[in-house]
Amino acid sequence: MSKKIIASLIALAFASPSYSAENIELDDVVVTATRTPQSLESVIADVSVIEEEQIQRSGQTTLVELLQQQPGIEIDNSGGAGKISSIFMRGTNSNHVVVMIDGIRIQSATAGTSTFENIPLNQIDRIEILRGPASSLYGQDAIGGVIQIFTKKGEGTTKFYANVGFGTYDTKIAEGGIRGKINDTSFALNLSAQDINGFSALNSNDQKVNDDDAYRNLSVSANLNQQLVEGHEIGLQFFNSDGTTRYDNFFNFTNFSSKVKLQQQTASLYSKNQLLPSWKSTLRVGFSKDKLRNFDESFAPGFSRFDTEQTQMNWQNDFTLPVGTLTLMYDRLEDKVTSTDAFTKNDRTNEGYVASYLANIGAHSVHASVREDHNSQFGSNLTGGIGYGFNFNEHWRAATSYGSAFKAPTFNDLYYPFQDFGIFGSYVGNPSLEPEKSDNIEASLRFQNAETSASVTVYQNKIRDLIASNGLLAGTQINVNKVKVEGVTLAFSQLWGNFEFSGSADIQSPRDEETDNLLARRANRHGKLALAYHWNDWRFGAESITSSARYNDPANEYRLGGYSILNLTSQYKINADWTLQARANNIFDKKYALSSTISTFNPDGPDYNTPGSNLFVNLRWAPK
Repeated sequence: MSKKIIASLIALAFASPSYSAENIELDDVVVTATRTPQSLESVIADVSVIEEEQIQRSGQTTLVELLQQQPGIEIDNSGGAGKISSIFMRGTNSNHVVVMIDGIRIQSATAGTSTFENIPLNQIDRIEILRGPASSLYGQDAIGGVIQIFTKKGEGTTKFYANVGFGTYDTKIAEGGIRGKINDTSFALNLSAQDINGFSALNSNDQKVNDDDAYRNLSVSANLNQQLVEGHEIGLQFFNSDGTTRYDNFFNFTNFSSKVKLQQQTASLYSKNQLLPSWKSTLRVGFSKDKLRNFDESFAPGFSRFDTEQTQMNWQNDFTLPVGTLTLMYDRLEDKVTSTDAFTKNDRTNEGYVASYLANIGAHSVHASVREDHNSQFGSNLTGGIGYGFNFNEHWRAATSYGSAFKAPTFNDLYYPFQDFGIFGSYVGNPSLEPEKSDNIEASLRFQNAETSASVTVYQNKIRDLIASNGLLAGTQINVNKVKVEGVTLAFSQLWGNFEFSGSADIQSPRDEETDNLLARRANRHGKLALAYHWNDWRFGAESITSSARYNDPANEYRLGGYSILNLTSQYKINADWTLQARANNIFDKKYALSSTISTFNPDGPDYNTPGSNLFVNLRWAPK
């Protein structure tokens, strides 16, 4: 790797846009890092928090674009709003991240990924991002990390709110709701809608596919919490997102525009009980659904569906000890798949048993966890993690940790029925697959005060038994690859009077150890910079997102060029209740691609389009 490039990245880009300097709070509480409430300043793991105010102030319209601004995260997208999008955390695969909404997992058991593109940003109150392995706490799939999304909850006096926005590509977004607390009852109801005509998903010269591929979404979330008596609380949570998107296929000899209906849904009931002064019990039961309906309108019209339902139960017991907290937990996950394709097996069950210990002793912090998973398909897996942090003084902190993790093979990997694709070969699932496994070590040094936040995190993640295609025309999946991901994340956020400066730089090497190839669609270097200025009731901002070149395929034959885009934002506080915002993305109209259809079988395949210069303006009403 070029020393000059490394030096320039270190000089130009540090930090975490997940905190603006004016919002650094040393006593912020996070739960995702250890599954227990913990002050941010004492967390050992690499964690970012995105609060509601930051989400609103960003002016972003999609969750994927917001996550792209975070340290350690890369994305790809297949042609605009509502199209397939992937999150790569610290160079790991897109199916190496556990995604939760209000404590409930949400993902496709067939694809193994979460449908980020159909989770509307308007429903979100807070996001916690845990980078690094977390299977010892969360079980299967947490090789790269965990993203936990919290929907809007009720608090304070009863308030209504509304927001409406318009933008390029005939973008129309509206949201509204009510939130509040009456005596011991908290409640929230949130509705949002999106209507985006979009642009052609494929960058093709063929006029048959050079059309607008629209996306529509209607979503709702609701929360109801009741404190029965002091120390005892029950609650309900519900989230549902229905989306419809159009997309283009890569076969240019005909109009291959098709329609997909997407649905993501979670619901849960929880009970929090302080059974004894030193014993707190939290029981949560719920389910999640990930549904896909594909209406193929090509030369061979057809219909297919892939539905996942996950029934979940978690019973967590936190015991306050003379020194530290001991957590004992039982996790149960039942996967069920329903599809137009006749999978050879359509259900499985996983049970997890967790013991975790967390202690802050003076300047020292310790966290250790161990988990055993029993899966009806692939047997047992034991994972663990241990971390240590030390405060040199009130501002400087060092931490180091080790963690093991695993990823369960998906239903597509294991049980997909034989499919004959003619000249493109065939595919069938492999029920003999073993889980992917990883071992991660990392160390960090952090500085934080009321105006400054800075950190450097170094990590190495070795993944074995990686599941990949055997590369044959008679295709299936096999455990073959070994991957080593090494990297460093630099982060900095600074407040200077009315100015805020923040950014991050990731220098990484996510490579197949056998071939030394870069993993598909991951770069050696990527970074973000942001500058904001406050003046009376105005706020102006500029941000850049930069990435070096990537490859579209594991063989590194098809290169995707590097890119850098510049965005501008502004906000005007009309009065205490009304705010006007504007966001201009990609102002220099940079042409770039995050993913492509090009492959061995389709060497002339077009790239997927990304947005050109575009503008979004919204007006928010939020009475105080």
